[in-house]
Order: sequence, then C-alpha cells, then structure tokens
Amino acid sequence: MNNIEFLLSRHSSPRLVAPGPDPQQLETILQAGLTAPDHAGLKPFEFILAQDEGLARLGAIYVEAAKADGADEEVLKRAAQLPLRAPLVITVVAKVTEHPKVPSIEQHLSAGCALMQMQQMARALGLGGIWRTGSYATHPYVREALGVSGDDEIVGFLYLGTPATDGAAKRTTDPQPYTRSL
Repeated sequence: MNNIEFLLSRHSSPRLVAPGPDPQQLETILQAGLTAPDHAGLKPFEFILAQDEGLARLGAIYVEAAKADGADEEVLKRAAQLPLRAPLVITVVAKVTEHPKVPSIEQHLSAGCALMQMQQMARALGLGGIWRTGSYATHPYVREALGVSGDDEIVGFLYLGTPATDGAAKRTTDPQPYTRSL
C-alpha cells in the first residue's frame, strides 16, 4: 500500500488482542509521537504506559472514579475491565507550559497530533489501535491519580494491540460539504 492509500484508509481497531507492541515496536511508536508538530520545541505531552499489571492499576483508578460518582456494581465491574480491552494503553497527556507565543490550545493540539502519530505508526507496524476518551479522560479522580493538574489534560487513551478482526477501511468522503472558500 502506498502512502496515499495508507492515509486515506485510516481506521480504528476497536477489538484488540495480544500480542501488543514488542519493545522495539513500542520504541518506534513513541518516537513517532515525538515527531508531532511542536511550536517552540516544547514537547507538550507525556505518555503514560499501562501494560501487564499497569492495566489492572488503570482499571482500579477507573473503579475509584466510578465509585466517587456513586456508580452501581455493574458499572464498577465494567470500569475495571475497560483497560483490559488491549494489551497496551497509552494515556496521552497535554503538558502545558506557559509560553508567550504558544497558547495552551496549540499545546493540546500538539498532544493530539502525537497520539495520532502513534496510532498511525502502530498501524504501519501491523498493529491496531483506537483512540478513546470518555468520561474518565476528564474525571477529577483519574486526573489526580495520573498526576494531571492545572491546564494539563488527558487528550486520550490509545489502546494498542493486534486487531482481532480486519478493520473496515474508512470510505473516502467528499470533502465539499466540509469546505468553503473565502
């Protein structure tokens, strides 16, 4: 597949199984994240890796957040299982630095680009991934447990592994309805 076909067929892989990235693949994926657009070279992101026992720890954080919200037993059980949907979950945090020329929104967007770069690299390596957010990305307990404070934000949880099924490629969409000229 050439580069154009690769980019136009981007898709998420919601059903992931082992194996996840091996150490060399993970290093390549993280390096791809570090190539994200980054005005002033701030590297306004942090990657928190959860694999093996870390997945259970992330699930426990979700459970405590759900408890804080008064969730019932069914929700608590599901919360514990959410990170186990993939062999690796990378929490991508936008780490905002005060800068006269780089507003916080630009730093958040840079972190989002880093996440996208990592998802695309995983796909290029024959793996699959899906970018998830949901209520846990903004939950005060999750933020605190992961050391996210101030203007910093969790931009997403990148689930990575081997696709359980062949993902359907995105259809090419007519850009006209989303485009206008000045």
